[in-house]
Amino acid sequence: MIEFNRVGKSYGGVRALDDVSFTVGAGSITGFLGPNGAGKSTAMRVLAGLSRPSSGAATVLGRPYAELDRPGSQVGVLLDASAQHPGRTGREVLTLGAMMLGLPASRVDEVLDLVGLTGQEARRRVGGYSLGMRQRLGVGHALLGRPRVLVLDEPANGLDPQGIRWMRGLLRGLAEAGCAILLSSHLLHEVEQVADRIVMIGRGRVLAQGTLAELGRGRSLEQLFLDLTATTDRSPA
Repeated sequence: MIEFNRVGKSYGGVRALDDVSFTVGAGSITGFLGPNGAGKSTAMRVLAGLSRPSSGAATVLGRPYAELDRPGSQVGVLLDASAQHPGRTGREVLTLGAMMLGLPASRVDEVLDLVGLTGQEARRRVGGYSLGMRQRLGVGHALLGRPRVLVLDEPANGLDPQGIRWMRGLLRGLAEAGCAILLSSHLLHEVEQVADRIVMIGRGRVLAQGTLAELGRGRSLEQLFLDLTATTDRSPA
């Protein structure tokens, strides 16, 4: 349902993505990992149609995001929870999203309940939200249209342990219902708990991909990550 086919992206003389290829199938969660500056955010922006690839193609449901019919009802995207308008209430943010997707007002209440924001919290302005509350709201916005594909960048950032457990259960439930999920996170233990497959990227290139059993060979995800990124750091630029 998600496919990167030899995607390259350059900014001036800087190669941010270099021949990136991988897929995310229906009913699965793929953890997308790499150190800061590895190219994760660039790849997700290319997938969401916010940046054009210099070469190759990134598609969702067989088409570039920009060519999808009503993409918000097919693909849920959370790239930056802090991008929400601070002067609007949480309910207003979701209501505007629902209106754009042609959804009934009842869907807003369903989503608020799904992400664990109370009525009182929904009436507060987003500028007064904690980071964890912003994340819950951002995930809720991504889920408004009951999408078949989710693209999430650091969705558990700012969540407390209870919130992280909630996020884990939410993602597993969505995958079991057939959703394809691409999940970027620096919380390696949580990725280890929830992901079916792992894609590791460094300096814009895919370093390894597969199930943790295939890649780890007895190592934890953290040790695998450290080993691969250390090898990349020693390689020529």
